[in-house]
Amino acid sequence: MKIATLAVLSTFFGLFTAAADGAVRSVVLVHGSFADGSGWKPVADILRRDGYAVEVVQEPLIGLEADVAATRLVLDLAGPCVLVGHSWGGMIITEAGVHPNVRGLVYVNAFQPGVGETAGGLQAKTPPASNNVVSVGGGFVQERPESFRTDFAPDVPLPLARFMAISQAPIAAASFSAKTTVAAWSQKPSYAVVSTEDRMINPDLERFMAGRAKSQTIELRGSHVIFLSHPKQIAALIERAARAVK
Repeated sequence: MKIATLAVLSTFFGLFTAAADGAVRSVVLVHGSFADGSGWKPVADILRRDGYAVEVVQEPLIGLEADVAATRLVLDLAGPCVLVGHSWGGMIITEAGVHPNVRGLVYVNAFQPGVGETAGGLQAKTPPASNNVVSVGGGFVQERPESFRTDFAPDVPLPLARFMAISQAPIAAASFSAKTTVAAWSQKPSYAVVSTEDRMINPDLERFMAGRAKSQTIELRGSHVIFLSHPKQIAALIERAARAVK
């Protein structure tokens, strides 16, 4: 029991020291639609190896308001952090990112809306290469399983892509018409990743949104799930954001 107590205290004081020197040592990861938080594992493993505390939000995908609420619950406990969103997760972090614990934002192949914009409206403005989202009933939609690998995850191993297709999390269709009420990127430093072969969100739309937000942006050759095919580069950008913010 004493050993366990000492270990907890050691961890606590280690985190306190890291916070005291001004460095942000916490990262909160938000997944997108048709996926869940487990997809962040390769990136999370790198971040944790490098000394960052990592939390992964498992938002319910039943609407923007509920997804933001789930994210805020994690942010309440995270302390000063970098908030990262993939795809639909960009809508969430744009709204939730005004939370006082958020020091910076990272958008990974993500929507980066302005106030009053919707994901559906942004998609209509600059349509993606893929249009294989189908109804699964109850007001929810998902990516067609037969085209999942081609459209969503062509650059990951086939067994993984197949499993992602059958384990994907449907999202409420009404989510795509939900309007943001704030734009956290207008208040806090932001970073963005554009994947040149993204078929789910048009790379030109990603470039437009990142440019408008004046986000520090990198481009990588890869699909919509660039965090799985290039986890080292994504983790490096997140760590860069963490080092730059206070």
